[in-house]
Amino acid sequence: MRSLRSVIRSNLRYKLLLLVALPFVVIVPAILGGTIYWSRSFSYDQLYQRVTADLAVAGDAFQSIQRDYLGALASTAESYSFRTGLRGNDDGQLLDIIELLAVTSGFDFVHLTDHRGRWWFHGNRRHSTSKSSPLMEQVRRQGIAAYGVEVYTYDELVKSGEVLGERARIPLVATPRAQPSTRDLEDRALILRSIYPLKNRSGQVVAMLDAGVLINRNFEFVDRIRDLVYGPGSVAADGWGTVSVTLGDVRISTNVPLAQGERALGTRESAEVRHAVLDQGSNWVDRTFVVNDWYISAYKPIVDVQGKRVGMLHTSFLETPYRTAYFRAITVLASVVLLSVVALGAILARGAHGIFRPIESMMRVVRATKAGQDRRIGPLTSQDEIGELAREFDTMLESLAEKNRQITAFTDQLEEKVASRTGELRRKNRELQRTIDLLHETRQQLAIAEKLAALGELTAGVAHEINNPIAVILGNLDVLVKELGQQVAPVQTEIDLIIEQIYRVRAIVEKLLHYSRPAQYAGDIAAVDIKSLVDDTLLLVKHELAQKHARVDVRLDPAPTVHINRRELQQVLVNLLLNAIQAIDHRGSIEITSRPWHDGGVILSVLDHGAGIAAEKLARVFDPFYTSKDGGTGLGLPVSYGIVRHYGGHVTVASEQGKWTRLDVYLRHRPVYENAVRDRGDFAANA
Repeated sequence: MRSLRSVIRSNLRYKLLLLVALPFVVIVPAILGGTIYWSRSFSYDQLYQRVTADLAVAGDAFQSIQRDYLGALASTAESYSFRTGLRGNDDGQLLDIIELLAVTSGFDFVHLTDHRGRWWFHGNRRHSTSKSSPLMEQVRRQGIAAYGVEVYTYDELVKSGEVLGERARIPLVATPRAQPSTRDLEDRALILRSIYPLKNRSGQVVAMLDAGVLINRNFEFVDRIRDLVYGPGSVAADGWGTVSVTLGDVRISTNVPLAQGERALGTRESAEVRHAVLDQGSNWVDRTFVVNDWYISAYKPIVDVQGKRVGMLHTSFLETPYRTAYFRAITVLASVVLLSVVALGAILARGAHGIFRPIESMMRVVRATKAGQDRRIGPLTSQDEIGELAREFDTMLESLAEKNRQITAFTDQLEEKVASRTGELRRKNRELQRTIDLLHETRQQLAIAEKLAALGELTAGVAHEINNPIAVILGNLDVLVKELGQQVAPVQTEIDLIIEQIYRVRAIVEKLLHYSRPAQYAGDIAAVDIKSLVDDTLLLVKHELAQKHARVDVRLDPAPTVHINRRELQQVLVNLLLNAIQAIDHRGSIEITSRPWHDGGVILSVLDHGAGIAAEKLARVFDPFYTSKDGGTGLGLPVSYGIVRHYGGHVTVASEQGKWTRLDVYLRHRPVYENAVRDRGDFAANA
């Protein structure tokens, strides 16, 4: 038998196949390996740059929150009521203001001290003093407000409240890769401290407001930073971002998960991270094992007011989704390359067979002809195989190529037509869905308007029927008094009481007419600042808030004023706040927010974390006289809706039973009265 080498040398088919396959066998694996190596390095470089940027944003947020706390302290200190109470030495008024500041601004303790730091409202003022620190010395010496990070011992913190002391105590959890330690409890506290000086007319510091926020177990603090850094869409769909604050290397506030529904409080950072950040004072960026999984992490030191590194700020996001996506991409790439090589090899083998079979046939015809056999293959001018192939098959190949081009052109045209028709159909479907949504919204608005109109007619009828008897009663009383003359003296008190109650009934009727027909009884329209309105309204309901120890979070976006009757809008907000207060439990929370809407308008929202409203009852909340509360009239929300609607606005409600209820008040920059029913699509799009 002939050797393989001799077969290859004597056969043109095998020579060409070997020349074509050799580059794929050698070059493709090298390119694939280089691509994998480069892509891994590039991908992790991008992840490290991303988490570094996240750390910078978190650091800015950390500083911004401290400035916000100092701003809240300054607003209270410079307020008229506080200054008045301070000058009048009105301890009751000052204590009420300080307690309200703690509730509304989120401070864990607020102390009013003299210029030496002695407390005014805690035990013996001569023996209860604030913690002495460079921060307090700076405020006392320079007379300017200051803030910073301080570490309190357990005993120092307990002076401000036993509850704070217990909240600061965090049991340590054994953590892999952490530096060995004999401690089993962290009872120190990391405090964001703010101090504001109070000066006399001579510019001397005579008192100070000293306030602090405890970071230990303060999940709202880290969650607020996390939501800013890792908002929706910022991380992979099956991953998550985390933010932690450590005291030393112990996590005292974090949203890193330890188990289902449990945060990794008390766990510790690795010894490598502790050495780089706390000991050397440098930022640290790398992939690291956090508690029970691998994260892409970045750390920076937290420095206290004395310039000491006391903790770390940590941002990270889960590595698993990116690693999985990377390996999936590499697998797909390798599979595509491998399948391409296999498919190309099969195509080459099949193509070689198809190409050389006619050549071999032609060679057999040539040999047969030389042998004298009567076979014909057409006129030939060249005696080599390629020349014969070119002459015999050029025309056929060109015709085949032309057919393929025509088929490709027809296919492209068909795909374009299909894509065009599909896109048009999708647009029509979207337009139809928007029309259906708008129709549903308009139907709801008309139903509510009809109910309010019915309420107005009913109220007008009742007012008419009541006013006539009232006028008769008043007239007869006047006649009775005149007829009795001096004899009326023994019953004068009763007659005055009757007249007083008659006028009270008349006032109630006028009030019903005012709220049921706002178009006829509307007050003066003026520019209303939303922030000022919210502040004034909170003062009106502060006693109700205090009874439930409710926390109110106010987050108002800067927005232009709206033109409306201020008293009517305040009445709407009072109704919403009273409903929210009644819905929450003891020490519940209420959120008041605003955001821009519709060419300078404002959406004012009131969210309570209370009992919520069942889905089947949600559609009836604006029905007149419908109420789920004992002793309620069922007029609060319908009347509020009528007032807002009169100025071209709208009120919507959303709720999840057992968790929360939110009412959104849509206010236009300029009033568009209810006779013009338009722009309803804006309400549905912003609801």
